[in-house]
Amino acid sequence: MDQDSHCTAEEELLEGVSRITTFSTTSPSEEEENQLKVEISCQVRKENPEKDDLQDSNATLSPNSSMTTKELQEYWKNEKSQCRQVKLLFEIPSTRIVEHHLSKYVMYKIIILQTGSFDSNKSVIERRYSDFEKLHRNLLEEFSEEMEDVTFPKKTLTGNFTEEIINERKLAFKDYLRFLYSMKCIRRSKKFIDFLTRPELQEAYGCLRGGQYTKALEILLEVIGLQERLTRGNPVSIVPTLCAIVVCHKDLENPASAFEYGEKALSHLHVRTSHRYYIPLLETMITLAYELGKDFLSLQEKLEEWKTKKDPIRVFTLKELAVREYVQ
Repeated sequence: MDQDSHCTAEEELLEGVSRITTFSTTSPSEEEENQLKVEISCQVRKENPEKDDLQDSNATLSPNSSMTTKELQEYWKNEKSQCRQVKLLFEIPSTRIVEHHLSKYVMYKIIILQTGSFDSNKSVIERRYSDFEKLHRNLLEEFSEEMEDVTFPKKTLTGNFTEEIINERKLAFKDYLRFLYSMKCIRRSKKFIDFLTRPELQEAYGCLRGGQYTKALEILLEVIGLQERLTRGNPVSIVPTLCAIVVCHKDLENPASAFEYGEKALSHLHVRTSHRYYIPLLETMITLAYELGKDFLSLQEKLEEWKTKKDPIRVFTLKELAVREYVQ
């Protein structure tokens, strides 16, 4: 079955789940939820037998799945979005010259946009020549064959700060990023993703460790959108950032916002209960749910279920885990 047909089938399934939830006046019983899971799982296998586990081999739905109807809706929403190929557009509209006591360099402003979407959000980062150069060296080590025809602007002994050279490099770096992104193996590589996100994440976690939660949150909220676009095929990889946002909101006494991002992080971990963030996140969510007057019993049940299956080990708190990220 081609991708368009697959998307259509999933859209119909998602719509069906939405209708059931929208027009129900009472919460569905456990029996009804299980029946819904069976029907959806069977329908997917019928429509697309060669792809039982749509994205993650561990994410296959079954009648014994512990996912609620709300979680099923979110699951199919995510799966439907996976059908669309995310395309990013790189632009370098401007530069600025930075002068320190012993150094002088050019910072290139990079704007990253998602095309083919009504999403007007954009990500803005800055990188210098040496950052591009380091990325190029790293990619040559890992992807020598793919990179053999990729050109990179060379350093010059003089004239690096002339308008002509800067404009040439602006165009060269824009084409360079577009070319790298066109290769699936590179755009999904950690080295490429780190180039686009790591400096900002390092700054954000540094602020978090220093108790500057407002500044840390501001940066994290800027980065998370770009991370989601870059790691569409691996949503678990953004869990640490989501959890750092939870920590910031919680310490800034925004429990509702903390709970919202916590739910999003948990949705990525529903089949990854061995993940190091799972239990600390569950414990934090139980506290937040109790504070907000939400249902915390279902979260408590998941925690107790995990404890009965695992040997007792030391588990860090969510904040303790967060402050350990990006420690150089």
